Amino acid sequence: MATDITIIGAGLGGLTLARVLHVHGIPATVYEAEASPTARTQGGMLDIHDDTGQSAVRAAGLTDEFRDLVLEGRQALRILDRDGSVLFEKTDDGTGGRPEVQRGELRQLLLDALPAGTVRWGRKVGGVRALGDGRHEVSFADGATLVTDLLVGADGAWSKVRPLLSDAAPEYCGMSFVEAYLHDADTRHPATAKAVGGGSMFAIEPGRRQLAAHREKDATLHTYAMLSRPQEWFAGTDFTDPAAATARIAREFDGWAPELTALITDSDTAPLLRPLYALPTGHRWERMPGVTLVGDAAHLAVPNGEGANLAMLDGAELGLALAAHPDDTEAALTAYERAMFPRAARSAAEGAELSELLHGDDAPHGLIALFGEGEHTP
Repeated sequence: MATDITIIGAGLGGLTLARVLHVHGIPATVYEAEASPTARTQGGMLDIHDDTGQSAVRAAGLTDEFRDLVLEGRQALRILDRDGSVLFEKTDDGTGGRPEVQRGELRQLLLDALPAGTVRWGRKVGGVRALGDGRHEVSFADGATLVTDLLVGADGAWSKVRPLLSDAAPEYCGMSFVEAYLHDADTRHPATAKAVGGGSMFAIEPGRRQLAAHREKDATLHTYAMLSRPQEWFAGTDFTDPAAATARIAREFDGWAPELTALITDSDTAPLLRPLYALPTGHRWERMPGVTLVGDAAHLAVPNGEGANLAMLDGAELGLALAAHPDDTEAALTAYERAMFPRAARSAAEGAELSELLHGDDAPHGLIALFGEGEHTP
């Protein structure tokens, strides 16, 4: 009898898993809490790395389609001082191994590559429980339940599946991002568009505040104001009042060049708070029959440019392992986790080092040295 496979979460990791399984003739069903593929904005740009995210794309058989999504020139990078002066710049000569795509378009590519009905929308998980013999019951918020032979948690930071395997919970990292957007920036905000350049821009002051911006499609600038503040500080900011919240965030950048602060003050969207959480570095669990995790559910870490790439690689490698062991699910899960645990631990440790270079007392000099060596571009 074929193994019944249930995937919780229609993010990049869960969808990559479903697609790789489909390529190998293995059916699976994905359950997603969101009501539809367009229920919310899917975020901004992703640099998809050759050895991780692109490897997953190849396993999914979607290389040509992926190339059609790549935005040329977006691997360009510049680092600015708070006064707008350029401290470091790297152009995109087309040889970089980390092409940039829009997250929403990549997700839609994966959705379009799945058989109709693979993803069940509007199915929010309320809880899960082990039934024994590797089988699990999933309860949904609407009262419905299902029983599955293999349960995969691809449901992100606050995974409902993770407690089956681990008591670990994400902890606040001491920093939050506040997102903002400028649309049609080349025409409406030419000085700011020039400061950002053709790809990614970081404006850095040592310590607790930085600005990052990415040039997306149609001259849209997507900004992250990065603030090292306790959660209580953000709780004292009324994000239900966009004007007041924008003003408070902007005050953190008093004295910065106006073409940089305009990324916040002139935003076409309300400021959106993104607190950063992480699981313990090296998070792992003992093998439990019939269940595993991929992506942030397994190894949530501070942003370092690897999160989406690792989620996709997790999904691809789990799918390949299941295809390689069609009659032994436990052997497949063991092989997948044996490779995933150390890979995730290395990435989390490297991410912590990168965060220190970006936000520590030596910023931006250590970061410039790293980028100058070509070792890492977030």
